[in-house]
Amino acid sequence: MAYDNVCGERQTLLVVANRLPASAKRTGEHSWSLEMSPGGKFNLLVEKDAVSKSLAEMKCIPVFLNEVFDQYYNGYSNGILWPILHHMGLPQEYDHDTIKTFETQYDAYKKANRMFLDVIKENYKDGDIVWCQDYHLMFLPQYLKEYNNKIKVGWFLHSPFPSSEIYKTLPSRSELLRSVLAADLISFHTYDFARHFVNTCTRILGVEGTQEGVVYQGRVTRVVVLPMGIDPNRFIKTCKLPEVIQQMNELKDRFSGKKVILGVDRLDMIKGIPQKYLGFEKFLDENPNWRDKIVLVQIAVPTRNEVPEYQKLKNQVHRLVGRINGRFGSVSSLPIHHMDCSVDSNYLCALYAISDVMLVTSLRDGLNLVSHEFVACQEAKRGVLILSEFAGAGQSLGAGALLVNPWNVTEVSSAIKKALNMPYEERETRHRVNFKYVKTHSAEKWGFDFLSELNDAFDESELQIRKIPHELPQQDVIQRYSLSNNRLIILGFYGTLTEPRNSLSKEMDLKLNPELKETLKALCNDPKTTVVVLSRSGKNILDKNFGEYKIWLAAENGMFLKHTTEEWVTNMPQNMNLDWVDGLKNVFKYFTDRTPRSFFEASKTSLVWNYEYADVEFGRAQARDLLQYLWAGPISNASAEVVRGKYSVEVHAIGVTKEPEIGHILGEIVHKKAMTTPIDYVFCSGYFLEKDEDIYTFFESEILSPKLSHETRSKSSSSNHSLEKKVSLNVLDLKQENYFSTAIGQARTKARYVVDSSHNVVNLLHKLAVANTTTTSVKKPNV
Repeated sequence: MAYDNVCGERQTLLVVANRLPASAKRTGEHSWSLEMSPGGKFNLLVEKDAVSKSLAEMKCIPVFLNEVFDQYYNGYSNGILWPILHHMGLPQEYDHDTIKTFETQYDAYKKANRMFLDVIKENYKDGDIVWCQDYHLMFLPQYLKEYNNKIKVGWFLHSPFPSSEIYKTLPSRSELLRSVLAADLISFHTYDFARHFVNTCTRILGVEGTQEGVVYQGRVTRVVVLPMGIDPNRFIKTCKLPEVIQQMNELKDRFSGKKVILGVDRLDMIKGIPQKYLGFEKFLDENPNWRDKIVLVQIAVPTRNEVPEYQKLKNQVHRLVGRINGRFGSVSSLPIHHMDCSVDSNYLCALYAISDVMLVTSLRDGLNLVSHEFVACQEAKRGVLILSEFAGAGQSLGAGALLVNPWNVTEVSSAIKKALNMPYEERETRHRVNFKYVKTHSAEKWGFDFLSELNDAFDESELQIRKIPHELPQQDVIQRYSLSNNRLIILGFYGTLTEPRNSLSKEMDLKLNPELKETLKALCNDPKTTVVVLSRSGKNILDKNFGEYKIWLAAENGMFLKHTTEEWVTNMPQNMNLDWVDGLKNVFKYFTDRTPRSFFEASKTSLVWNYEYADVEFGRAQARDLLQYLWAGPISNASAEVVRGKYSVEVHAIGVTKEPEIGHILGEIVHKKAMTTPIDYVFCSGYFLEKDEDIYTFFESEILSPKLSHETRSKSSSSNHSLEKKVSLNVLDLKQENYFSTAIGQARTKARYVVDSSHNVVNLLHKLAVANTTTTSVKKPNV
């Protein structure tokens, strides 16, 4: 379908769903009659050409799933995903069924999603928007982006999304989440479902959740809440049709003198029909005066009659109906009118319009639009809506409805009594609130809002992608290194040079990666190369790990500096107040003790609590508690600031960051080494906090084309910081192509380049050391 966006541009929208909005009927040997319908499965395995031709007239394109349909739809989609999403848990896999296993159903699910992709590829044109619907198509966003990453892709989940504790039992949990996160926009009916999704991504994938959505692969996949609506005008107009008015009058005559409670549900486990009947039974039991003045009309639309669980549910419901009608009915009056069938839309509107109470007792529901339809048809009656708090509509229509816990039969019974005895003024007020919502939050608005959000999300995503640094060009790094005369290598320690996570000791000691020992020696012994380790760790830790190397160490973000052959030089301001440090050590120890696999570092000017190796969700919760405690008391009046990292909380003295100290460090190095050749190559890499990433931009702003005089460069003995920075800048003859700033594992960074892990940096340093040994004996030709 085509629609006009907010800019007035014409765009084609491809709505992709497991079922088409049409019902089919064979009218001849090679012909079919098709009608638009509100729902229902649509799967024709024959007469493809005839069906496709008829559907094309309705702007519908079929996907013929053929042999994979059963395992895709009845198997993985409805047999595995549906129960998980509705908090029912993972079903048992039966050993005797070797044909239909979790694996075969999963394979069929992926294949079906590929088949949807193939049809989209045949019909997609540049600029089209693809809107994927529901849990049947969770792999489609990834497949679409792999085919063409310029496609605008949105995904809407019509069902609930469970808590992470439920979802994580799914064997394919990570793959499905990553596939969905490929979309530009993900939307849910309620804030609860959106919150569950973001938390699940955080806990299972270890990604960052923000107010906008989920940070994944260097961009934010936007997550929004957009409750679906109906076409209220269609219901309002239907209630005014002559034939519908006649049906209303017939129903009023039939139920004359009685209050009518209406239930309209699929005969499904999540719809809570047994709970509805138990609550109604308790009401009749406790209110005998109402027994001959009330009737419950329940439409139970059959769904999956072939499934044993649904057959059991149907039998249970029928037994309850028989019991209640047997206890409280008579020859002339039955309290429950139960129908195992669907009804046409006109008759349904008539039922909505004459009912006094609508009773919705869903145990878990994505939204429940039946409640919206009831409100739209109640312009004259002003009936009362009793709504389960577990239905998504409870967050939309809760202000005007009576919310109940369907598992509490006493609460359901009390709500029925309150609804029947509610004064007209209160019914009018409640109806007015809900009618206004249903009228303004229509299906049309829902669709327009989704597309508007999708366009915005796509544009924002494109900007984010453009800001993603490039992958580090290792060959360029090595080649430029080999051709340079005075090289500077600046490296972080934690997360850069430390040994891998699985090798860390139980006490979480920070140790140098043993693979780097010979490499570092080779680099540090090269007279043309200066290596600096710039770390927030304390002096003792750096001495312990680097004492055997000819290397420059900058501890506590540069507050202390030394060459390993000399003593530490202090760069701390004389008036720096550090009285708060000792008092906070016990606080950090407390949070370390109660958070398994976390640890903290204490230095003279800072404290850092790290929970990178702890359970992600529990660690974040502890970090929130620690931050609240710190802000509320211990440092409220101290000369310290709190910084929250990706997996850490740091408190340090004000002004202690890496960037301001670079000038001083360079000045000291130039002075100590009596450097006369300008630095013409810089490689700077680390796993730094965001606040420390100015170290990358320091060199960006100071890249100088002309060489400055040796006389100016030699001035480097002043203790004045501004002069020291000026001196250090004068020894730079750094071209753009000779500067490589590289962040580790952080797509959102101020660095020019990124690498996935510290392993990439270790590998590169090995290659630089080898390049160094192969080029030192080669004399450069004269030019």
